[in-house]
Amino acid sequence: MAITWILVANASLAKLYANLGPNKGLTLVKELIHPASRQKNSQLVTDRSGAMAGPGNGQGSMQPQTYPKDHEAKVFAQEIAQELYRGRANNAFARAIVMAPPAFMGMLNAELDPPTAQLVTDRFDKDYTKTPEPRLREHLASCLYL
Repeated sequence: MAITWILVANASLAKLYANLGPNKGLTLVKELIHPASRQKNSQLVTDRSGAMAGPGNGQGSMQPQTYPKDHEAKVFAQEIAQELYRGRANNAFARAIVMAPPAFMGMLNAELDPPTAQLVTDRFDKDYTKTPEPRLREHLASCLYL
């Protein structure tokens, strides 16, 4: 029987479930937490923005190319992608379903290696991390026989 992994994630929390086949339900495989993604940008930097010469006599301040919170979300997306890669490399699953809010889904898609991305058969662009497992099964009914 082919195992399906279901990833339910946002920028600070990821739950990885396994479905072992029809009528087997969901089994929590792993939970990943990234507390830095919950912090404010001001808490993630230790410095003020740098000063630079502005037009005329005034000065401006340099803003970072990427906000620290966005950087932390990308770091977490890389961590999750590595977890999926290891699972694929160890033949722990044959297919994957990803549930994440749109912005984080884009980050995850960018980090997945092509062979792992090919195993993702369904994507749900919504944050289901706080959804209880029975309701989660209802959302997955269209693509899984639980």
